[in-house]
Amino acid sequence: MTILVIAEHDNASLKAATLNTVTAAGRIGGDIRALVAGSGCGAAAAQAAKVSGIARVLCCDAPHYADHTAENLAALVADTVRAAAGGYSHVLLPGTSFGKNAAPRIAALLDVAQISDIVAAEAPDTFVRPIYAGNALATVRSADPVKVITVRSTAFGAAGSDGAAPVERLAPAADLGLAKLLGCELTQSTRPELSAAKIIVSGGRGLANGDNFHKLLEPLADRLGAALGASRAAVDAGFVPNDYQVGQTGKIVAPQLYIAVGISGAIQHLAGMKDSRIIVAINKDTEAPIFQVADYGLVGDLFELVPELEKAIG
Repeated sequence: MTILVIAEHDNASLKAATLNTVTAAGRIGGDIRALVAGSGCGAAAAQAAKVSGIARVLCCDAPHYADHTAENLAALVADTVRAAAGGYSHVLLPGTSFGKNAAPRIAALLDVAQISDIVAAEAPDTFVRPIYAGNALATVRSADPVKVITVRSTAFGAAGSDGAAPVERLAPAADLGLAKLLGCELTQSTRPELSAAKIIVSGGRGLANGDNFHKLLEPLADRLGAALGASRAAVDAGFVPNDYQVGQTGKIVAPQLYIAVGISGAIQHLAGMKDSRIIVAINKDTEAPIFQVADYGLVGDLFELVPELEKAIG
């Protein structure tokens, strides 16, 4: 068996979710290869070569891969799979926006079904994935010759960095010219990245407005060295940008500590954070669903409790 892991990167370094995807590939077993496609991506390929478990790195460096558009990437992956001597048995991508964008296109080009968001690999053809917003786990067996899979990064640890794989140049596929990135707005923050943070402070609709969100939660997050998150209700209300969103339609997180402030605990939000090691909920509604998954709960006015909690930590 030969497994191809599609690396997510910014041309300079690998994204953290790629390391979790390599660990998932190791659970399947076989020869693991990583594909790094980009422009000026030599540094990312060199980093991939050091990742434990990777036997070979394929580096495809061309201008039309600079923006990692899914159309060009999918065509490259499909061509690589078809051309490989002996073929690839699995293609794995992180279950991030990057992977969710490219994987369906790769599966379609290879004429196979996609297996989404796996949390375990029981055999080379058998995988476990959450369904019904994480309330049930489905065991899926695939008979497809190539399994195209996205991996829930929070379900697997990050691979180490004691590898020494060779880096091979891969000829680029043609530029399809189907999509073009016109601009990119990046949120600048000194706080940890949400998906990789060990502590997360999240706010919901109970904060009433964006000013309260920042006034109350930012000092607490600063005290804890935490990332800031939000429920979909808070994002839809315009309190914070959508890259703060935690949940089924946002980011899936599993930090050491998750503090939910003014979040009722809709099933879609719980699906994105219920694997956190310790969950603390602050809400004035004693019947709020968030208390069903919380390890610790504070019932009361968040506008009084959050400042008190911040002072107690200080």
